[in-house]
Amino acid sequence: MMMGDRWKALIVRELLTGTKRFGQLKKGLNGISPKVLTDHLRIMEENGLVDRKVYAEVPARVEYSLTGLGRSLKPVHDAMWKWGEQFKAYNDGGKKRSRRSLDPSVDPRK
Repeated sequence: MMMGDRWKALIVRELLTGTKRFGQLKKGLNGISPKVLTDHLRIMEENGLVDRKVYAEVPARVEYSLTGLGRSLKPVHDAMWKWGEQFKAYNDGGKKRSRRSLDPSVDPRK
């Protein structure tokens, strides 16, 4: 599955800001283990979302960036962020607001 879990969406979020090394990604993804990050990056590379560039240096330097396909997820990421902000406002301070105060085109019953 290309984008079916929280870590992949968060990896895309991190890489939308530019090329990153493994340590930079790990630092931006609080709570992810090195193995899980490695596995997800490998899957995302196989699916054509992430480009992995290895430099012939000692110690080895590896950088990750989004491919064109990966960058095409930006509108999806932005829409999810916007929805999250609306949901946060809906649940603000533990006091639920009327669903009608959210985007009126979204009917939660459907």
